[in-house]
Amino acid sequence: MKKLFIRDRQKWNSFFIRVDREVKIKDLLIDDLNFSVRSISKMKRANNIYINGRPAKPTSMVKQGDIIEIQINEEKAGFIGQDLGVAIVYEDQDLIVADKPPYMVVHPTKSHFDGTLANAISYHIDRRGEGPRIRFVNRLDMNTSGLVVVAKNSYAHHKLSLDMGQDNVYKEYLAIVEGIISEDSGVLDFPIYRETEDSISRVVDPRGQRSITHFRTLQRLDGASLLSLRLETGRTHQIRVHLSHTGHPIIGDDLYGKPDSPLISRQALHAYRIGFDQPRFGDRIELTADLPQDMVELLEKLGGRVDDYK
Repeated sequence: MKKLFIRDRQKWNSFFIRVDREVKIKDLLIDDLNFSVRSISKMKRANNIYINGRPAKPTSMVKQGDIIEIQINEEKAGFIGQDLGVAIVYEDQDLIVADKPPYMVVHPTKSHFDGTLANAISYHIDRRGEGPRIRFVNRLDMNTSGLVVVAKNSYAHHKLSLDMGQDNVYKEYLAIVEGIISEDSGVLDFPIYRETEDSISRVVDPRGQRSITHFRTLQRLDGASLLSLRLETGRTHQIRVHLSHTGHPIIGDDLYGKPDSPLISRQALHAYRIGFDQPRFGDRIELTADLPQDMVELLEKLGGRVDDYK
């Protein structure tokens, strides 16, 4: 737990830190609290560092008992807020975790300029009277449902990105795949490669980056299996590519499996569980998102048990 942060004084747009020794502010922020050098440079330019209420610089010295305040002054993200009925499953000073429904793009594009998760999050923060710049910590394909983490400030985004690189963020997916998986558990360790710059799909190829997916077989169904999958690496389409390569593509996956499934109209893949350390305080946060209705119905069609996932 990061005891330097003063819990009852934290806001999304400010940090309050109680100093525990004589030290230079810059060294405290980098060595103890994992602020990035880039963010400290921004603080210096914006003149938004204070010691006991008085303006200070990153090179200023502080002593035990001093209170450092860092104010966040950023332009709000320019997304138009839209009430899209997206469920918010967790929120604090630094983060919003949303349960993204299927068929929703995370971030606006030329072909999807509204109706995105970014629009839904903007609507939510507008109602709260906040104005953070939206930063996605993880992303999901349009037709994959489940948990997406949004950082409210650059510190939270930087810290969680570091944690993801150190495999300290737990991400578990549920997928319903074609065929019966005989193994109860295993590891899919296949390199993933993008053949051309304009290619949407990926392939397993020795030229690719090492990619590791851990799986457990939760249920064996009528000609299908329900799997739990944990990502050790985070390549584009990793789960979909790995499962297709093993001969067990995700049901409904038009890109890596059989097109136009009569059972479900998108890939049956759901970001079910996520675990991470709260960026400021270090508390472990564990969240789950129930299976969406189309995957519940698919499980029922295939004779599976659904009570554990809704």
